[in-house]
Amino acid sequence: MSFVGKGFSERDKREQDLDEEIGSHLRMAEQDRVESGQSAEEARYAARREMGNVSLIKEVTRGMWGGNWMSSLLQDLRYGVRVLLRNPGFSLIAIFTLALGISATTAIFSVVYGVLLRPLPYDHPEQLVQVWEKDSKGNQMPMADPNFLDLREQNHSLQGLAEFGAGIESVSNGSDAKRLMVAWASKDFFPLLRATPVIGRGFAPEDQRVGAAPVALVSYNYWKQSLNSVQDLSSVKLRVGDKSASVVGVLRPGFRFPQDSDVWMPRELDVMLPARTAHNSDVLARLQDGVSLSRARDDLDSIGQGIKKQYGDGVDMVGVAMVQLQDALTSTVRSSLLILLCAVGFLLLVACANVMNLLLAQAAARESELAVRAALGASRGRMVRQFMAETLLLSLAGGVVGVIAAFWGVQWLLRLAPPETPGLAGVSLNLPVLFFALGLSLAVAVGLGTFTALRGSSHEIRTALAEGGRGSAGSFSTQLIGRTIVVMQLAITMTLLIGAGLLGRSLIHVLSVDPGFRTEHVVAIDMALPNAFSPELKVRRVQFLNEVFSRMRALPGVEDVGGTNALPLSTGFHSDGGFAEVNPQQLSPETRDMINRAARGNITDDSPLVKELSDFFGQLFRDPKRSGYADYGSVSEGYFRTMGIPLLRGRLFDDRDAMDAPHVAVISESLVREKWPNQDPLGHTIEFGNMDGDPRLLTVVGIVGDVRERNLETLPRPAIYVNYRQRPQATNQFSVVVRTAGDPQSVISSARKIIHDLDPDVPPSTNTFTTIFAASTNGRRFNLVLLGIFAGTALLLAVAGIYGVLAYSVARRTREMGVRMALGATAGNVRGLVMGQAMITTAIGISLGLLGSFILMRFLQSMLYEVGSADPLTFAAVAILLFGVALLASYLPARRATKVDPIVALRYE
Repeated sequence: MSFVGKGFSERDKREQDLDEEIGSHLRMAEQDRVESGQSAEEARYAARREMGNVSLIKEVTRGMWGGNWMSSLLQDLRYGVRVLLRNPGFSLIAIFTLALGISATTAIFSVVYGVLLRPLPYDHPEQLVQVWEKDSKGNQMPMADPNFLDLREQNHSLQGLAEFGAGIESVSNGSDAKRLMVAWASKDFFPLLRATPVIGRGFAPEDQRVGAAPVALVSYNYWKQSLNSVQDLSSVKLRVGDKSASVVGVLRPGFRFPQDSDVWMPRELDVMLPARTAHNSDVLARLQDGVSLSRARDDLDSIGQGIKKQYGDGVDMVGVAMVQLQDALTSTVRSSLLILLCAVGFLLLVACANVMNLLLAQAAARESELAVRAALGASRGRMVRQFMAETLLLSLAGGVVGVIAAFWGVQWLLRLAPPETPGLAGVSLNLPVLFFALGLSLAVAVGLGTFTALRGSSHEIRTALAEGGRGSAGSFSTQLIGRTIVVMQLAITMTLLIGAGLLGRSLIHVLSVDPGFRTEHVVAIDMALPNAFSPELKVRRVQFLNEVFSRMRALPGVEDVGGTNALPLSTGFHSDGGFAEVNPQQLSPETRDMINRAARGNITDDSPLVKELSDFFGQLFRDPKRSGYADYGSVSEGYFRTMGIPLLRGRLFDDRDAMDAPHVAVISESLVREKWPNQDPLGHTIEFGNMDGDPRLLTVVGIVGDVRERNLETLPRPAIYVNYRQRPQATNQFSVVVRTAGDPQSVISSARKIIHDLDPDVPPSTNTFTTIFAASTNGRRFNLVLLGIFAGTALLLAVAGIYGVLAYSVARRTREMGVRMALGATAGNVRGLVMGQAMITTAIGISLGLLGSFILMRFLQSMLYEVGSADPLTFAAVAILLFGVALLASYLPARRATKVDPIVALRYE
């Protein structure tokens, strides 16, 4: 307390000394003039004129003392609070407008930071990269096992490489079966990620070999929720697909890579496929210390070129693609999130522009006050600091309200965002996001404060005392600045509206696409089934699916039932690969014998046979006239009827197509156009055994309509369908589709019970196909909704800006309007004058917006579908909308101007 008192006494003493010194100078100057013959009063006035503005001298002197900035800041802030409280309407509108822009920007930035910018939770994440093969067209492909081994052994720039992958499996702990993401990882996977178990151990060398007893690592979340946080793992076993695995370790909390996995198993439990064209594995690598990404890419690229040179047509890799792991994980959403961040930045600019106009009007209303302060000696810098303090209070208040609103905004964004968006778990209002909001608020304060200070402390303000506040119309520069701000608002709003319009038209085009199947009254029941490669397992799989179909077909209201391993528009795995047309008469006896041996046994455990098959496929695919590429689907005979996929020629699968009967295939119309454009493909035979390990030839018996399997925006791909009875080994991921006469929800509980009764270890996932169809456009809807909200908000702010500028202008020009009407101007003349000025401003804003949109919309091209980035219909519609809205916004101020009484106006002030 004594320290505070001491501080105040020192400051008071300085002030007292300053007053005494100034008084002493004045007295000495007066005395000199009295001695020279002036009267005492004349001497006093002359001395004061000679010394100048005493307040300004004190202000300059206090600045020279140093350490006075804090008291000056506090004084400015206290005065700023009083100013804002005197104008509560202005203050609340400004704070609300800033909060609107800051909250939207903060919420979007939280998503951008959580998904794109937040460092991956691994040691030195910048060293982690993902590697792909690259073909002659520059396309990225998963890695083939032999190519992976060569890259791992020959590179000189990496600490290691590891294969990994993941898929949905049925996982049972003995009492509870769940559909979980199960990953497989090769021996260097966890060391490269520096991920060690917090309980138990990791994979040992004896676990990582073909034929080893299966072991598993589990996520911390699964250990707590499903394994009851058991500490002794020695007795914990899981049924993962067709494997019984002992749990040996629990990974640290939060580790879920890849694809939010809950269970990890060694890759080495399964044999390495010898084919260099079997692209099955994702590959992770870590750069050596001091090695750049480009250097490592060049190193592996040269190895890939060497592999191509060595094996020629036996490998389709010509090089290697490599990107940082974080970029690889977010590649599908990076461009759209950055575009949304730019869009919300535009919205913030529109909000700031509105506040600028409010501050400009406030500064004009305070002309007399500012002029008096200037006359009393307030320096330009002093008034600048005062304006900065006021805008700082506004921005910080807007920032606080904005952050509170952003909290709910982030929760809403997380519910709206597509579930498959990577990194959503890390999205929150964390410390970096709060620092961003603070920095944003300060940046807004500096920008608004600088603008207002430069206008509010300009020389024209100092003439206000001379003008006497006679109701002048305001300077031309003040009106010009206000209209320039509105032009900027309109141009930005135009850009946002055009972006939303283009996305909206794209969504309409997407939704109007014919997917090739019907979605109404269809339920999909997804099942993750164990592998079925051995003959006895194949028989059991066919029996299981037959029973499923039979029981579901008997449910009330069910019209038809089918099944497929590749459900259209789903997020599940879709198989594709190379096939070849084969003439059965040209096969040698040795080849026939090899095919028969493969058909009888489990070829995945017969390495010599796998090598023979690989060589056989390689020879077939070297001839481009006989080979091709197609999607692969294992379906039931009722699948096409249930989904409404039309039969164009030939027949569909039926009871003739048993397991031991000649294998047949149904192909899509696009495959006919691509492979047999001028001939009838029925009766042709093809080899597609590299997809399921069965090399038996397939005879084409039917042609069906095209289906958009992956998404609505990709053209239908060539497809080959096989019968699940003949190729049951391809049904480990299988979806039953049920068409009902009424509400499809009515059969879901019964369908789940049927699956549970037949196999309690296969937990199904059910959904209506209308939901699946809608989910396929979630990403596009997310972008459209957000950009539409930004554009709509910007439009409202722009309308408010037009109205505010015109209302302020009319209020300032009351005397002028009265003179005009007194001289004979009609109400229509006055209304036309005001609205004409508004239309000129709007036309300039729209013109600049059209020009800016034409340039900026090119960055939106990747998000558009069948709509050009310069679509004239969208541009014209938005321009008309904005012009019409601006016309309505200007009508009320124009109408108010016509109500001015000339007599009252001439007496105004």
